[in-house]
Order: sequence, then structure tokens, then C-alpha cells
Amino acid sequence: MSGEKEIIDFNKNGNLNKWNIINDVVMGGVSKASFTLSEEGYASFEGILSPDNNGGFASVRAELDSNGFENFDGVIVRAKGDGNIYSLRFRTNLNWDDISYQAKFNTEENWKEFKIPFDDFTATYRGRTYDNQPKLESNNIRQAGLLISDKQFGNFSMQIDWIKFYKD
Repeated sequence: MSGEKEIIDFNKNGNLNKWNIINDVVMGGVSKASFTLSEEGYASFEGILSPDNNGGFASVRAELDSNGFENFDGVIVRAKGDGNIYSLRFRTNLNWDDISYQAKFNTEENWKEFKIPFDDFTATYRGRTYDNQPKLESNNIRQAGLLISDKQFGNFSMQIDWIKFYKD
């Protein structure tokens, strides 16, 4: 059975209140980020990634209404950006400081749909990989987030239209 389920559509939802910015300032860094809604109806994740004070990450995340997330094979993100590599992150609980599952994608100047199987997500915590975690499954996802890190210092900008789960 194939199909898709929209989990986030910024054009339809138009509400960024449930999204929280979490940058390296939590550990003394000075990176800055914003998450805003454009007039065209997509979200913009923008800011400055700084190495100062041992910094180097900027992120945004939100809790998801996880009804109907059963048995999907992966995720599709429609995004465009500045050529930087971003991480799409999912958490399987509502904790703010715990293991997340992440997959990276390289943004381009024009809109592109990034199709990422859940098998490509890696369990991480504070930059470390954990191979002993269960595989990511759609029915366990409780939070979604975006992150830029990996010493990509300077200005960054990515726009996101929507995020969907898919079944092959």
C-alpha cells in the first residue's frame, strides 16, 4: 500500500507558536536563529552559526500530533536553501534533552523534495552516534526538528514548505 500523510504544512497551518528555537546558547555559545512564516506560506529557518564560546549549532523543534503515523517508510521534506547541509531530526518521546534520530540533506537554491527512508536515520545525542538504539518507526515519532551544525559557520537560510510521511 502506497501513500503519503502530511505531518506539517506551513502554508495551511500558518502557526509557528509550537516551534521552539534551541541554539548553542544553552551551553555558552552565541549562535542565533529565527523561525518565521513568510507571506508565501513557508517557514524560514535563518540565522548565524558561530564557533565562539565553543558554539556551533542552531535548531528548532516542535511536538507533533502523532495520530495516524503508523507504518510509514520514510519522510519527504520540500525545502530550499543556501547550499548548507541541514539535519531533519525526530524524537520518539517528549523529552527536550534525549536521543534524536537524524538524517542530513543538502539544500539547493530551488525547491526540492528530499525523500529520506526511516532506515537512513541515525540515533544521536549531543553529536554522538548510538548504534544500540531501536530503528526509527513512524508510529513512535513525537517531535520533529531541524538543525544546522558541523562547523558550517556564518549566515544560514533554509525555507521549508511541508513535511510528509510516505509509504512505498
